[in-house]
Amino acid sequence: MYGRDPWGGPLEINAADSATTDDDRSRNLQDFDRAALSRPLDETQQSWLLGPGEQKKKKYVDLGCIIISRRSFFGLLEPFSLLDPLLIWSLPKHNNVSWRGNSGMKDGVSDNSYNKNLVGGFYDAGDAIKFNFPSSFAMTMLSWSVIEYSGKYEAAGELNHVKEIIKWGTDYILKTFNSSADTIDKIAAQDIDYPRPVYECHSCSDLAAEMAAALAASSIVFKDDKVYSKKLVHGATTLFKFSRSQRGRYSPTGSDPSIFYNSTSYWDEYLWGGAWMYYATGNSSYLALVTTPGLAKHAGAFWGGPDFGVLSWDNKLTGAQVLLSRLRLFLSPGYPYEDMLSTFHNQTSIVMCSYLPQFTSFNRTKGGLIQLNHGRPQPLQYVVNAAFLANLYADYLEAADTPGWYCGPNFFSTSVLRQFAKTQIDYILGKNPRKMSYLVGYGSNYPKHVHHRGASIPNNRVRYNCKGGWKWRDSSKPNPNIAIGAMVAGPDKNDGFRDVRSNYNYTEPTVAGNAGLVAALVGLSGEVSVGIDKNAIFSAVPPMFPTAPPPPAPWKP
Repeated sequence: MYGRDPWGGPLEINAADSATTDDDRSRNLQDFDRAALSRPLDETQQSWLLGPGEQKKKKYVDLGCIIISRRSFFGLLEPFSLLDPLLIWSLPKHNNVSWRGNSGMKDGVSDNSYNKNLVGGFYDAGDAIKFNFPSSFAMTMLSWSVIEYSGKYEAAGELNHVKEIIKWGTDYILKTFNSSADTIDKIAAQDIDYPRPVYECHSCSDLAAEMAAALAASSIVFKDDKVYSKKLVHGATTLFKFSRSQRGRYSPTGSDPSIFYNSTSYWDEYLWGGAWMYYATGNSSYLALVTTPGLAKHAGAFWGGPDFGVLSWDNKLTGAQVLLSRLRLFLSPGYPYEDMLSTFHNQTSIVMCSYLPQFTSFNRTKGGLIQLNHGRPQPLQYVVNAAFLANLYADYLEAADTPGWYCGPNFFSTSVLRQFAKTQIDYILGKNPRKMSYLVGYGSNYPKHVHHRGASIPNNRVRYNCKGGWKWRDSSKPNPNIAIGAMVAGPDKNDGFRDVRSNYNYTEPTVAGNAGLVAALVGLSGEVSVGIDKNAIFSAVPPMFPTAPPPPAPWKP
């Protein structure tokens, strides 16, 4: 179900509440655990070395499937450009245009209840309901891509740049709660009406756990900045504690968040946030939590269902399973974690099978786009996440000296996962029946009526309020500003697309969707042999097994 505000806005696919599933609906996983090969711990598993050094900046980025200019590719990552499609989707404050009206707080003025200035960086803080939940997920996804592919970011000359963007997001998140405290009882959240008062959230497990995931993942990105990384870990710890102690969804029925960005449950955020907390801290209590069978059951790990395998800002289960599958592949922590980790690993294998055209878990359009949201609107945000996971899992398997995985009795090589990812990205970039690039600014045939205030309202030195901008929304003229790098919502189930600004189901870009696209593009860039950084994610995790004591000195009579 999709709601809307005057400018529209995407809502999440509504999966059934996984907490109601039964054990008798579990999949039989006994035949799927053939990808993890038994082998002694190698040097990688016993040490945590730094990634590759600096490489020369290139003008073009090789995605394997296509060559794309750095301008289009990293336009998604540009916080200082005229239009920033990745961060908050509004123009910098120094332009004399207001796309969303007043925020309810003046720039530089602290909100009394938090004693915080919630105005972030170059932008109005915006609506924290929109920002904190889906956009915390965006920061987590960006951080994950940096942790795994720092060498590829470095090769493109964009590592420092993407880290600046992540820090912009994490600095904002740190402002929305008392990040210096060990215990909190509220998080700042905002409505999206005008003017926007700051709302307090006292029971929002999903939101808090997702914010914790963002801070925890980014703490690994900034591990070389020990002071800032420690601050992020502390904030993440406080948030995750809050998410567990005061349980509830941040979008209860009838609330404003439930209309626009409804969260279906918080159990998947517990798995997702807990996994990132373990990687960020090395504290085994988080690993014990996420390998608790009851938690996995409530998150739907044993169920399947129509949206099983669909990673999104609302459904983190698949991402958590891939993260925990990584742990099993490279560290093999053993008892008492092995049983659930093997289950997550098996389920990850099943998800990867579902992406292949040989199976019918998800339909495809005639042009080849996988329908992860079953023909419902705005498909591309789900597709790019799947492309990222498929390529990433292929890199995991190859880094673990495993050439592929089994789908039932059939063995598939890692190359088919990369092929899936490439075909989906190729579709988005123009290899589709309409020859339409859904990445604004790439190619010559891309959406010219993007559903975005900053792109559609001219910078004519007139300050428009929210309703004052409606005439531009409903205008048939092309956008006066080009949101370079913005991926729009995408085509319908028949490969059709209407380049109409008022129809957000086709033309709206989102922060979460673009983060997934960046992650997928970076993963596919460069040589396949480069792969992942096997060690960076374990930088805070102590060795699983004690070092053997040195041999005794030779006996002397």
